[in-house]
Amino acid sequence: MPTIAGSEKSKSIETPRKRKLRSEEVNLISGDSIPTPKKLKSRRRISVSNLTTPEKEAKEVSNENLAVDNLSDCLSSESNWNPRDEEHMRVVKEALHVSKAPSTIVCREDEQRLLFEFVKGCLDQQKAGSVYICGCPGTGKSLSMEKVVQQVGDWSKQACLPPVDTLSVNCTSLTKTTDIFIKILELVEPVKKNNCYSSPLQHLQSLFSQKQESSSRMMLIIADEMDFLITKDRGVLHDLFMLTTLPFSRCILIGVANAIDLADRFLPKLKSLNCKPMVITFRAYSKDQILRILRERLMVLPYVAFQSKALELCARKVAAASGDMRMALSVCRSALEILEIEIRGYSGPESQGPTPDDPVVRIDHMAAALSKTFKSPVVDTIQSLPQHQQIIMCSAAKAFRGTKKDATVGELNKLYLEICKSWVISPAGITEFTNMCTVLNDQGILKFGQARRDKVTRVSLRVDESDITFALQGIRFFRNCLV
Repeated sequence: MPTIAGSEKSKSIETPRKRKLRSEEVNLISGDSIPTPKKLKSRRRISVSNLTTPEKEAKEVSNENLAVDNLSDCLSSESNWNPRDEEHMRVVKEALHVSKAPSTIVCREDEQRLLFEFVKGCLDQQKAGSVYICGCPGTGKSLSMEKVVQQVGDWSKQACLPPVDTLSVNCTSLTKTTDIFIKILELVEPVKKNNCYSSPLQHLQSLFSQKQESSSRMMLIIADEMDFLITKDRGVLHDLFMLTTLPFSRCILIGVANAIDLADRFLPKLKSLNCKPMVITFRAYSKDQILRILRERLMVLPYVAFQSKALELCARKVAAASGDMRMALSVCRSALEILEIEIRGYSGPESQGPTPDDPVVRIDHMAAALSKTFKSPVVDTIQSLPQHQQIIMCSAAKAFRGTKKDATVGELNKLYLEICKSWVISPAGITEFTNMCTVLNDQGILKFGQARRDKVTRVSLRVDESDITFALQGIRFFRNCLV
């Protein structure tokens, strides 16, 4: 191969240069300028090789360009990660802890905007209002609420409005459901005590039925875990929302609950009382959303502790089972602990420790953590059931959502028939259906009550609803039924 140095050598490569170039003018280029194409080619080769490592890690993780760029920056310092370093482990575990509130809350921007605009509108117009926020556990309801309260405080300062009196009550901490009215009364009149009223509720109703002082401030009342206020007649729940309809009320009530169907059960009554709240639903996180949140939390670290595919596996499994972000964080922490045990040599003889070039949480670590979190003998039993018995389990999972704990065989059969009809499956007769329920009772999955007639026999679940969801979510038919 000819070398390039000096005029004689440039002549020696003149013939191949004519074959490569398209223009005769290029023949005038001196020998010193010939290396330029090689340099460009070399730079391209170098740039591609530099991108190889980040692409291996970030290629399949997210569709967000900003997140991919940040991930590439983190991956450049992968060599700094040392799982044997207790401080490194502590920092990663802390970043994945539920109590660690992220600086920015992603994937809930629309819900936060709706809530903020509603509260802002009430403050602007100095009028009361109510919102009902519902969603499954671990969907960011409480975290979003905290963010919105902070935004409202910042906005009221900028708008030169009086500060908002805020009361946040976790209803599970109340001794009695009616104690929530005592909490609100303490916020309205922290010093005054008037015994002429028979109850705090009557006192509040009286206060909000007459004109208030001009200096009175708006109140933001947040009732978290509001489904604990449900009584037999739902009187407390209705009275609470009715406070916002009184002529001189200053309450902005935000109720937060896990029960999605709670709105369907009490909203018709509230609508008839002319106090129907605005409803904001927090849907379960999708696989892409869980993945993005996990990477946002890990992005602040100066090193990479997880393989991209391991995070993908976690996001996919948790999204399919429940969409609970808290569960995803717990699974990641569990996988990190499995790696830690493996590194320190405390694992079993069959375990293979990570190589020095790969001291991160791999897919096998994540799979073990997921199995530990979800897998159970109940899941195996449900997965091995015949199709029609699985449809019964699917019907039971739908029937017993929320606070409902049991149903009659007739009610369960009705749900079973609806699923069969919607998917054009020939249903079993009532006798065969009852026999299948008896089999499930014998296997310890369903529990039968005592009744003379089959149709009125009470049925309840002996297993957790999440086990049914996890066992059947791998089949599209059941996944669609359980939505």
